[in-house]
Amino acid sequence: MRSRDRPPTPRRGAAGGARAGQAIDMCRNIHVLYNFDPPTTPDEIRSAALQYVRKVSGLPHPSMTDEEAFERAVGEIAAATARLLSSLRARTAVRTREGERKRARRRGLRRFERQS
Repeated sequence: MRSRDRPPTPRRGAAGGARAGQAIDMCRNIHVLYNFDPPTTPDEIRSAALQYVRKVSGLPHPSMTDEEAFERAVGEIAAATARLLSSLRARTAVRTREGERKRARRRGLRRFERQS
């Protein structure tokens, strides 16, 4: 599929498609959740599961007809993710969210420099 044929990818903070009182928190990538200090929260796990279901389904939000299946998939993926994270045994340095943000900024700057 050519890029112009694909629907636009909603970005963090995008308002389109949000229901009343809800903000869409959709980004291009699912972030690493393992081995963080402080530990990954259930909300972070659910957000990653939601992002995965959105990406796989191609839907930023489901129709009313598909909402039950969509939410069931999010719950199942969140549960599987939580089980996975609790069963892993780290052999690397513990990550911090600020450290990951700094790394992402550096990657973005390098990518921007190559494009210029």
